[in-house]
Amino acid sequence: MRRPWHVALVFFICLAVVLVAMGWVSVTALQLNQREVAARQQADLEERVRLALWRMDSSLAPLLARENGRPYFAYTPFYPVERAYTRMFSPIEYGDVLVPSPLLIELLPEVLLYFQFAPDGELTSPQVPVGNMRDLAEARYTTAEQIETAAAQLQRFRSLIAWNTLLSALPDAPDSPLTVPGSLSVSAPFQPEEGERRLSEQQDSSGIGQKARSLAERAGRAQQYWQQAQELTQSNVMIALPSGDISGSVMTPVWSGDVLLLARRVRVDGGEYVQGCWLDWPAIRQDLLARIADLLPEADLQPAPSTGADEESRQLAACPVQLVPGEVRPATSKLDSPILLSLAVAWACVLLAAVAVGVLLVGTLSLSERRGAFVSAVTHELRTPLTAFRLYTDMLTDQAADDEEARRRYLQTLSNEAGRLQHLVENVLAYARLERGRSRASAQRLRFDHLLDRVREPLQQRAEHGRMDLAVEIDDAARVAHVCADPSAFERILFNLVDNACKYAASGEKRALRIAATRAGKQLVVRVRDRGPGVAAADLSRLFRPFHKSARDAAHSAPGVGLGLALSQRLARAMGGDLYLDESVRDGACFVVTLPVV
Repeated sequence: MRRPWHVALVFFICLAVVLVAMGWVSVTALQLNQREVAARQQADLEERVRLALWRMDSSLAPLLARENGRPYFAYTPFYPVERAYTRMFSPIEYGDVLVPSPLLIELLPEVLLYFQFAPDGELTSPQVPVGNMRDLAEARYTTAEQIETAAAQLQRFRSLIAWNTLLSALPDAPDSPLTVPGSLSVSAPFQPEEGERRLSEQQDSSGIGQKARSLAERAGRAQQYWQQAQELTQSNVMIALPSGDISGSVMTPVWSGDVLLLARRVRVDGGEYVQGCWLDWPAIRQDLLARIADLLPEADLQPAPSTGADEESRQLAACPVQLVPGEVRPATSKLDSPILLSLAVAWACVLLAAVAVGVLLVGTLSLSERRGAFVSAVTHELRTPLTAFRLYTDMLTDQAADDEEARRRYLQTLSNEAGRLQHLVENVLAYARLERGRSRASAQRLRFDHLLDRVREPLQQRAEHGRMDLAVEIDDAARVAHVCADPSAFERILFNLVDNACKYAASGEKRALRIAATRAGKQLVVRVRDRGPGVAAADLSRLFRPFHKSARDAAHSAPGVGLGLALSQRLARAMGGDLYLDESVRDGACFVVTLPVV
């Protein structure tokens, strides 16, 4: 018994090594797959963010272009048309032909209020004219309700914004104009060179990554905004006429608390003004989020007055606003990964291989044990008749028995032992032919009573030799039924059953053996029943197992190697029938043979 344990131990050790190796490979592959999935999701997120930023910057571009195109004198309610961009901030004189500022007339949904801080800090709005200017505005260009609304907004704006604070947040106006005398010079709130420098730093430290590309794209958007503002300022803000010292910066988005402003510094004749507009940030925010809802449905926009280089990768170029992407559902599931499918196939193959090897080892060990038990049992079964042959032949040779009756008994014993040996050898050879598939089927269509008549005599002789009373009963339906059977195989089945009954039921009080044949539909049922002790419950599981007897079992039970029932069951199934034990019978043993009716 040690050898099977050794084989099992080696098998489980090898299986454990394979499973540990597969587990390590699987964990490593899953980690790599998780990183790959996370990288793909991050790349998809960054791609959505970049596209969303482009959309929002493109949406804000017209607003910024329009406000950058405002001339500096448009921030007064009226201005004299005769001066034609010269001395526009000089006091209005009697007889001047006044033109209303477009900021007085236009009502834009994105702008709550236009404002201007004078060099002394005085706050005015072109939408809130005073004195005679208000009368003129109400008479021809606007309404009192609109002026009152703008005045209320101006009062609220005065409480929210401090001039010094706003002035410090804006870039300085250049001391000299850009190229054209009298034109408004430009300084960009986000220079593209700064973005290129940060991109270079990102490349030097960690290579070209998502954030580096985002910074590069933001630098490109900022450059586009800067160039557009420059062109608008040079072509639309001023007409190139001599007008003294006039310079300024482009409109710069500035946060003051939760108030978003567009403002610039303008230097006119040595005095510095702050001009701009108060934007309706809630409405702008809602419009921008609606434009990117298909890309980032859970996105949000938050003020970003000051950010680091990493945060600027998700900041608009035209406005200090930080994009918070929110949760983005991946387009594909993690289960779609080919790595997971490959691991599943690999694990299935490993488990199937382990099961196959385990079944093969169990079958091999079982066959080895059965072979050993068979050799042991056959050796014991052969020793008994050979010993009898040796004993009785010696007695006959030495003429130990002088009378004829003794010789007859000796010869009968030798004949019985020879028959027992022949029966054993024939069973073994028949089973070997079945195992190797060399058994020739010679099934014939026969009437059952004729088939039974062929096998009745050897069954009767075996029953008489075992001192058993054999009774054969056939009902009328079974008698005339035609079956497809091999006569020799059917004889061997019934002979094995009768032989077992003679060996195991001979010790019972009732030495009766009954064979009953009936027809049940498409089957003919033959029941072989004895009145012996029956089959023990412990033997039911191995009753039809070939070679289930060991030498010890053979020595303490009836003669045989445990092959008769296994051989008979296989012969019955080869003919399309079956052989089984009727466990409902308690008094003795009852074996049932079925044959197909044709």
